[in-house]
Amino acid sequence: MIINHYINKLIQYGIDKLLIDEEDRIFIANKLIEMLGIESFREEKILSSVDLYETLNTILDYAFENGIIEGNDSAYRDMLDAKMMDLFVSRPSEIIRKFYQDYKLDPVLATDRFYRFCQEINYIRMDRIQKNVHWKSQNEFGVMDLTINLSKPEKDPKTIALAKQMRSTGYPKCLLCKENVGFKGHLNHPARQNHRIIPIEINNEKFYFQYSPYIYYNEHAIVLHEDHVDMEVNAKTFRRLTDFVEMFPGYFLGSNAGLPIVGGSILDHEHYQGGKYRFPIEDAGILKYFLDPVFPNCKIEMLKWPCSTIRIKTKKKEELWELADRISTIWGEYEDAKANVIPFTNHIPHNAITPICRLKDGTYEIDIVLRNNRTTQDFPDGLFHPHRETHHIKKENIGLIEVMGLAVLPGRLLEEIAEIENALARNESIREEIIHHKQWVEYLRGKLSHPTDLKAMIRDEVGKKFLQALLDTGVFKQSELGIEHFVNFMKACGFEEKKEEEQYDIH
Repeated sequence: MIINHYINKLIQYGIDKLLIDEEDRIFIANKLIEMLGIESFREEKILSSVDLYETLNTILDYAFENGIIEGNDSAYRDMLDAKMMDLFVSRPSEIIRKFYQDYKLDPVLATDRFYRFCQEINYIRMDRIQKNVHWKSQNEFGVMDLTINLSKPEKDPKTIALAKQMRSTGYPKCLLCKENVGFKGHLNHPARQNHRIIPIEINNEKFYFQYSPYIYYNEHAIVLHEDHVDMEVNAKTFRRLTDFVEMFPGYFLGSNAGLPIVGGSILDHEHYQGGKYRFPIEDAGILKYFLDPVFPNCKIEMLKWPCSTIRIKTKKKEELWELADRISTIWGEYEDAKANVIPFTNHIPHNAITPICRLKDGTYEIDIVLRNNRTTQDFPDGLFHPHRETHHIKKENIGLIEVMGLAVLPGRLLEEIAEIENALARNESIREEIIHHKQWVEYLRGKLSHPTDLKAMIRDEVGKKFLQALLDTGVFKQSELGIEHFVNFMKACGFEEKKEEEQYDIH
């Protein structure tokens, strides 16, 4: 039977990747044939290298064809996939012990090995991630990164209908809870049998370190609170951020704001996102320099960036804590009606921040992005949220990742953009199904007065839409008047404007 051959291939993969030993071969085979409802097994020698994804997909096809799984979409396939791969994964205690053995030798070695391990056990599904489309877009603020994300699986309508009928158990409480480790999953919750997390201590509190299964950038990490508690940015946040960047060299760590619209997709579990990646915001220009009389050796900068951003640099993390908390506290109640910044409506808060921390050559660096989630009659989705003219490209929240200059665009765009390109090339109308792009398509058609590279032009125009979405989120606009309002806020924080960068002396 062909399935016998592919079971042998999967076992050989585990041996080749040092996930299991040769002595485990028969044990793993018996577990696999039990899962697949097979009565017997014959060992084969596999001499060539094994393609994990081709092997798994063949086994999953067999499982569907023989009624082992009820459906053939990713929800059903992933549950069996994770269950099979869990056979090749050590218990959490062993993974944690190995991580810290590596960490004592070299923190970078520990993260490198753990990151590779999460890919080898198919927790990070590289076959899907490699299908993501990436490009860059130049604008007045620098070079932005854009990606059409295809790594998050989509469910078919039948699966969605069945999922709605399922009774929620409330366990785990969310996708980030530590109880996800080893969880079997169901139609409303992804399988996590092959998921492992590393306990860490930051600010004398217990958190867990893991990688995102959908990695949007290199070593996309998540740091989650031990308990299922709401997201909140406060004085503790800045201590946690600096502790983490000390612990993991080369990594940044940031937090989404803790409010709807300007926050992340999961607001009921305290967590942070980090990784080893240089985002466009790091190369942002500087509009103005400021000095704090209390901490004169701190460098304080107003960035030339579509989102209203303050950067602090200092050798002393205690100074960073104090200044970041001061900015956060003052911004929480700051009002500037002429700039449409109103902090409360009926005692409901609107002002929040998105902080991002790094450690570079002994200097702590934090970017503080000012956010406001107020809605109005004209802007029911959010006054400082992507406005309607950009919704056909991206309507979702502008969170931590986008704020730093990486657009994570919905997977639907891949086919929609291809169809738009074909329609423009043939001078045809677009289908009713993508009529939400109609106004944009006519604008693009008007730019075709001379021969052009359609794909490059469309991607460039998508980049412009992303930039506009970011500009919409800026509470202080990048105009002369907007910058004036921004300066007023800086003065409210006790900062004095400086004329020359050279006057700083960080030590």
